[in-house]
Amino acid sequence: MTVATVSKQIHDFCEVLPIKTSELQLMCFRLTPEVDKKDGNRLSYHFSRKLPGTVIIWQKPYFWVLAASNRQLPNKEEFQEALSNIQKEVEDFRECLFGFQSVRQPQITPLIISLLTVQILNKTKFEYPEVYSDNGVIVRREPDFWTETIELNENLTPAITLTVFSSIIFRDNLAEFYEKSSLRQKPEQLLIDLKVQEIERGNTATIVGIVGTIAEHREKLLEKATGSISKQALRDAPDEQPIVAVQFGKDSKQFHYPMAALRPCVTSETANQFDVDYGKILKTTKIPHEDRTNLLVIYKKTAEEALKAYGIKLERSTNSIEHKNLFWKIDKPLTETKLLFGNQFVGKRGEILTGFKKGGVYRRQADYEDKSKVIQIAALKLCDCKVNPFINLLKQRLKLYGFQSEVITKKDLQLNDLTKTEARAKVEKAVNELAEIPHDIVLGFLPKSDRNTDYTDEGSFYHQIYSLLLRRQIASQMIYEDTLVSPSNYQYILNQVVPGILAKLGNLPFILGEPLEIADYFVGLDISRISKKRQAGTRNACASIRLYGRQGEFVRYRLEDDLIDGETIPPKLLERLLPAAELENKTVLIYRDGSFVGREADYLVERAKAINAQFILVECKKSGVPRLYNLEKIEKEKKVIAPPQGLALRLSSREAVLVTTKVPDEVGLARPLRLTIHEQGHQVPIESVLETTLKLTLLHHGALKEPRLPMPLYGSDRMAYLRLQGIRPSLLEGDKQFWL
Repeated sequence: MTVATVSKQIHDFCEVLPIKTSELQLMCFRLTPEVDKKDGNRLSYHFSRKLPGTVIIWQKPYFWVLAASNRQLPNKEEFQEALSNIQKEVEDFRECLFGFQSVRQPQITPLIISLLTVQILNKTKFEYPEVYSDNGVIVRREPDFWTETIELNENLTPAITLTVFSSIIFRDNLAEFYEKSSLRQKPEQLLIDLKVQEIERGNTATIVGIVGTIAEHREKLLEKATGSISKQALRDAPDEQPIVAVQFGKDSKQFHYPMAALRPCVTSETANQFDVDYGKILKTTKIPHEDRTNLLVIYKKTAEEALKAYGIKLERSTNSIEHKNLFWKIDKPLTETKLLFGNQFVGKRGEILTGFKKGGVYRRQADYEDKSKVIQIAALKLCDCKVNPFINLLKQRLKLYGFQSEVITKKDLQLNDLTKTEARAKVEKAVNELAEIPHDIVLGFLPKSDRNTDYTDEGSFYHQIYSLLLRRQIASQMIYEDTLVSPSNYQYILNQVVPGILAKLGNLPFILGEPLEIADYFVGLDISRISKKRQAGTRNACASIRLYGRQGEFVRYRLEDDLIDGETIPPKLLERLLPAAELENKTVLIYRDGSFVGREADYLVERAKAINAQFILVECKKSGVPRLYNLEKIEKEKKVIAPPQGLALRLSSREAVLVTTKVPDEVGLARPLRLTIHEQGHQVPIESVLETTLKLTLLHHGALKEPRLPMPLYGSDRMAYLRLQGIRPSLLEGDKQFWL
């Protein structure tokens, strides 16, 4: 008897859609004096509104105009009339004397076509199906799109990413929310620092002030208002309603809005104001694979109808059937990657616990080279749960890994009947008392209610305890009470917590079993910036680096103590962060969390040249990244499934999208990273950067699950937040991974 074999094929595809064009009605002009990016984008938006049937974008130094196939391109007089009307309406441009000049035979690029395509889609109406509603808060699916370029058959081709996301919005506008709020008589307390969304365009902002009432500003704001919703809101609003000042993103410029033109954003910090369960809402934001692909089909059809009028066509999503060479996979599963533990024991990433049991930690910190040295622990309990059984198991696990430990101090604080201010004072006193006694680490057991309180005015106990101890060079490990409810969870928690405790104390739990070939050192460079409130054009910045060796071994961190004004990093700062004594004549891969801005790349290249080193500059971006998928084909059945960890899409010889995590289906779809080799640095194959990045995600000593980011960058956002809040260790340089 013969048994039929079932044919199973798996193909890769992504959300990148190449663009084809035919007979575009296109022109180009410039304004004199030239405008910067911010004003160029604002002017192009207003031009597009004034000239029906056209879309206009700005790409330094020109404005590009695309007209629908059934319309004529505007002439010079129409542009000048539109510009005159814009200047009457938009105060910032009122005093400008612009000259208009057509550009003959402009060189259109793939990026220009992508930008024009996105601008058309910005004016297109899409469906927003609702999937959840509670107390005026709704969750709906929306399309998102942005520009891409991709190398197809060695030609740079215009493209867009078309994706789907879930938005959480409040059905009512801010005025209605304000009228119904119990804090209506305290507008500053209710509104200041509230995140809001502009109803007309969907942009998000933060309320930074209340500048008066409708009665005081109605006529003046009506003259300035450009959006139809804003104008109507100003006409209809009651005289006593506040006018709010908002800031968009990192821009410190303030804009004044009537509240009916805005809607409040629902976040983990504000959910209690809407009387909704944010955890329940978050579950509904997860989009099943099949729903996601069905929506993409619908949104692509809507987009194609809109683009057709302009002579633009979207092709099939980039896939491995047509472009096999664009998709890359790591040779073997990451779980098979060799790791080196203590006593030269070589284990596998998928068997870390076995590695600890058989080899112990790879390198003991100098204080613990003597195995009889006892880790001195303090236990600080702010909750009602029993912690002794867990602490006993923690001591047993440390002993199993070769470390003696003892709990020498226990403090049990009763905070239930205290105000938050009184409770924080009591916690501060307790931590100060603990700091007077020699402890190596403090275990903090926190109430569940402390989660998601970092951004409240009072702040969280987590960060209060963490910062007080960090300044005294005392390690800490926080554990929430809800994770200890079931003793069956203890082993799982210990698996995550114990390696992290050892790493925070300066030990090195494990490293890669084989050296990385691409560079001698790996650096995570973080330059964190925050706008100075209510000061236009100025920003504070602080810098830090983390240095790793060829086997991913953590060498040290270095923090820059001084805050930096503006965008530019002084070369003297780089000298301190990247010392010649260590990096001279070496190849160094420098990861940047985000883009290199200002003259960062220039200064790094100059520094490399000065110390006879080679710096590979890699930008690592977490947002605005197309998702990757697998298509499983069994006989005639097709099914969309999650991509494997280690799958990548090669956008060009210097840029790729990489899946670094494996996400359970019920959680959603993996969010890839965008890795770009900066053109000014030392050039290497993008495939080498992909493999290196994946292997550097395997060295998280505070969790068994791999993080999304390579370890030189992991936790950089948390470190930045702490630094900009003034929270940092007293030592600017060290070998203890305090951010785990």
